[in-house]
Amino acid sequence: MQDFVNSLNAIIWSNWLIMLALGAGLFFSVLTRFVQVRLFKEMLHLLFSSKASDKGISSFQALAVSLSGRVGIGNIAGVAAAIGFGGPGAVFWMWVVAFLGASTAYVESALGQIYKEEDEGEYRGGPAFYIEKAMGQRWYAWIFAVVTIIATGLLLPGVQANGITSAAEVALGTGTIVATPFGDLGMTKLVTAIAVVMALGFIIFGGVKRIANVTQVIVPFMGLAYILAGLVGIVMNIGELPRVIGLIMNDAFTPMAGVGAAIGWGVKRGVYSNEAGQGTGPHAAAAAEVQHPAQQGLVQAFSVYVDTLFVCSATAFIILITGAYNVHGETGFLIQNLPAMTEANSPAFTQFAVESVMPGVGKPFVAVALFFFAFTTLLAYYYIAETNVAYLRRFFRFPGEMLFLKILMMASVFYGAVKTANLAWGLGDIGVGLMAWLNIIAILILFFMGKPALKALQDYEKQRKSGVTKYTFDPQALGIENADFWESKLK
Repeated sequence: MQDFVNSLNAIIWSNWLIMLALGAGLFFSVLTRFVQVRLFKEMLHLLFSSKASDKGISSFQALAVSLSGRVGIGNIAGVAAAIGFGGPGAVFWMWVVAFLGASTAYVESALGQIYKEEDEGEYRGGPAFYIEKAMGQRWYAWIFAVVTIIATGLLLPGVQANGITSAAEVALGTGTIVATPFGDLGMTKLVTAIAVVMALGFIIFGGVKRIANVTQVIVPFMGLAYILAGLVGIVMNIGELPRVIGLIMNDAFTPMAGVGAAIGWGVKRGVYSNEAGQGTGPHAAAAAEVQHPAQQGLVQAFSVYVDTLFVCSATAFIILITGAYNVHGETGFLIQNLPAMTEANSPAFTQFAVESVMPGVGKPFVAVALFFFAFTTLLAYYYIAETNVAYLRRFFRFPGEMLFLKILMMASVFYGAVKTANLAWGLGDIGVGLMAWLNIIAILILFFMGKPALKALQDYEKQRKSGVTKYTFDPQALGIENADFWESKLK
């Protein structure tokens, strides 16, 4: 199974996808005149400018739901894997894909808002919706919806769940070995897996409002706490900071693990972590109650900065400053500072790093942080899968489809929690890669077909420059067709 997954990932995550992700980010950055820099202050202003309604959530809640998907296992174990397999230079390429990806995040999230719909009293939207409405290719939209349901409902949850149980074992020990249908498991892993599944079930049965209410509290609190812990580690070893920055920059182009490995792992884990271009962000963006589609696009662009430039950087610096990492080469270790059995595809690097600066506290703290990061990501995954099921049931329905999705995801979480980290990550990479291929190609095609996201940005900036107090969006006046929600709202 592991060999099959590795072979499939080698095809999906070829250099073509890496070039597509970087190229799309550069393309949209240039055409939006680097909106991620020009309108940075506006992004901050918009975070708290909209309020929830009966049908939609606020911009901040949408940001929290989106961040709950972005800030997860990728920020702790993903950064460790990028360093472990790509060398320290991979961190630089994570920064690059985040900076360029912020413009991609604007485009896809603005599209999610433009082509959203109202479904059973809630706003729904995402790539499947804008692919059908803007491209007119229902078959393509169906493929994306099915792939996304499989990815976020079956493949990706296992990565998050595995990270939680792995961190718990590092912090608390394996515990008594118990024979189960899944093999011999430590009591710590088994109990943690059951607890995660039960908590997940309680929240996802409460709908998107409950998900938004949970994430808007947990994500900012744990994100800030984790960044502060990283800063403490950096300050305590401040003399090492120039060396580490130099190591990252020098290794980015002449890396110890090979140029291809540094770029490849940096982009792969960067896309996995910040999700720019992957097509997950537009689902949460579409659920927001805003005056203009560009507003939520800008908010989602800011979320990429939070994810990679803040949280991922905190992880990278603490790992590199403390030297708590190994680098794997093709024939063996290029650098080995930790035991050979330490998995790079796990939170172990980060836990050892934080433990070295906060003895007795570091491992449990990372385990708790990872639990909340990964758990809120599971909530975001469920919402994304649910949205795509809602899209497909417009065409065909079967009794209890949402109940089936909930049970499927809970089973996937338990399975991923008790399996090996490498297999869980491999399956997750397949899901991320397929979604990225489908979504990035779609938003590029849509740009050449009519530039709806760019037109929305230009319209928003025009109104902003004129000093309006209440923004409006008239899609037909901008030459944007099939934006039914906004047309009816304008009337």
